[in-house]
Amino acid sequence: MLVLHSFLLALASTLAFAANLKDGLNTAGITAVFPGDPKYVAASTPFNLRFDFKPAVVTYPTTPQQVSDILKLSYSNNLKAVARGGGHSYIANGLGGKDGVIVLDMQNFGKVTVNSSKGTAIIESGNRLGDIALALSQAGRAIPHGTCAYVGIGGHASYGGFGFTSRMWGLTLDTISNINMVLANGTIITANNQQNSDLFWGMRGSGGSFGIVTSIEVKTFPAPPSATVFEYEWTLDVDGVAKGIDAFETYAQTNIPPEIDGEINLSRGPKKGTVIFHVTGGWYGAANKLNATIAPFLNKMPKGPKVTLTPGTYINSVEYLAGVPLNTHAKPDGHDTFYAKSLMTPQSSPMSLKARTAFANYLANEGFDSKTEWFVQVELYGGKNSAINAVPADATAFAHRSSTFTIQFYASSPGMQPPYPQYGFTFLDGIVNSITSNSPANWDYGAYPNYIDDRLSDWQQRYYGAHYPRLQALKDKYDPRDTFAFPTAVEE
Repeated sequence: MLVLHSFLLALASTLAFAANLKDGLNTAGITAVFPGDPKYVAASTPFNLRFDFKPAVVTYPTTPQQVSDILKLSYSNNLKAVARGGGHSYIANGLGGKDGVIVLDMQNFGKVTVNSSKGTAIIESGNRLGDIALALSQAGRAIPHGTCAYVGIGGHASYGGFGFTSRMWGLTLDTISNINMVLANGTIITANNQQNSDLFWGMRGSGGSFGIVTSIEVKTFPAPPSATVFEYEWTLDVDGVAKGIDAFETYAQTNIPPEIDGEINLSRGPKKGTVIFHVTGGWYGAANKLNATIAPFLNKMPKGPKVTLTPGTYINSVEYLAGVPLNTHAKPDGHDTFYAKSLMTPQSSPMSLKARTAFANYLANEGFDSKTEWFVQVELYGGKNSAINAVPADATAFAHRSSTFTIQFYASSPGMQPPYPQYGFTFLDGIVNSITSNSPANWDYGAYPNYIDDRLSDWQQRYYGAHYPRLQALKDKYDPRDTFAFPTAVEE
C-alpha cells in the first residue's frame, strides 16, 4: 500500500508539473508537442537512430520573445533546455542528449536577409545550409559552409563550419560579426566585439553551452564566377594509401592558392588489402587553370586515375557536392544509425610514415572485413595560404588553428537501421588507435566538435584545448544553473 501511495504521489506531481508547463506555454501562445500527442514521435525522432530520447516537450517558438518565455519556464520548472536547428547533431544533442529536456525547435526562424551594399546577411537560426546557399546566391553572395544541405546553421556555425571554400574564406564561425541570442534566464541580448564581447568569443566555438541564438549577422563574399568540382579516384594498396596521404599533405605545404580545397575520401576496396582513394574538392579560380594548380599533387600519385571534372557556376558546385536539391523544404530529411569520431592533425607534427602505414593497413584489411558501412574523410584545413589557420589562435573559442587535416571516421550499421552493433564502436576505435598509437606520445592532436563523439573520454582537451578553462568561466557567468546541459556541453 505504501508503494502504491508513493507511486500515486509521484504521478500526481508529474501531472501537475506537465499541466503547469502546458499552461505556461499556452499563455505565451507557443505551439508545443508533449508526450502522447500524435506528432510527438516524429517531433522527437533524431537524425541518428542510435539514440532514442524522450523530451519533456518540443516547442516551436516564432519570435525571440517566445524563446525568452520558454527559457523562463524551463528556469522556473528546473528543466534543462536545448535548441534544435537542423537536427543533425551526431549524438542527438538537439534533443538534449537525454530524456526530459525542453527542446526549442527553431524551424520558424527561417529568414535570410541580404544587405548587398554592406556585403552582409542576417541569417536566422532555423535555416539549413542548402536554403542559405540558395538565398545568398540570389544576391550573388556566398559564405563558407559544409556540403550537406540539411545541416542547420545553428550548430554548424557554433562549433566550426568547414567547406571547400574554407581555405579561401575561413570557417562559417569566422564570418560572424553579430549574434542575437537569449540567455538561460530569458534575457534577450546581442553579442559582438563591442557588446558582451567575452560571450561573443565563446559563442564562436561552443555556442550551445551559453544561450540560444535567434540570428547571426555574417560577412558574405561575392560568389566566384567559376567553380569546378574535381574528383580523382584510385584503388590503392596499403603502401599506395600511405604515400597518397603524404602526397596530399606535402602538396598542402607548397604555395597552393587559397582558391583550392579538398579532401581524401577513403572507403572499402574491391578486395582485401585495397582501399578506394577518392580525392574531391573545389577549385574557385578559372576553370582552365585547375590542371596546372593540382598537377604537383597528381604527379606524385599513380597514373591513370578515374577523373571527373564538373565546371559550372558556384551554386552549381554547391548543389553537386550536396548530392540533393538545395531546397530542403521540398523533401524531408533522412535518417541513419551510425557512430563517428574525428581527429585533427597538428601542422607542426605531420602524420608519421609509421602512423600512415598502420592506418592504411587497418582500412585495407579490418575495413574490408567490417560489417559496417564506413568511410573516412581527410579534410584539408591547413597548409600555406589557409584562411582557417590565418586567424589568431585565441581570436575565437575554436581551438585548432594550426591543423593540417581534420579526419572524420564514420560507420553506419547494416542497412542504416538500429540497433547499432558493438563491433561498430570497436572498428572505429581501432581506426583512430592505428594512428594515435603509432604517433609520438605527446602528439598534440585535436578533435572536431561538429563531428561530436559521445564516447570520447578526454573531449574537453581534444575539442577545446587551452580554451576550456576560459569557457568554464563563461559558463559560470552566463549559465550558472547549467540550463544548457547536454553531453559535451561546457561544464561549470
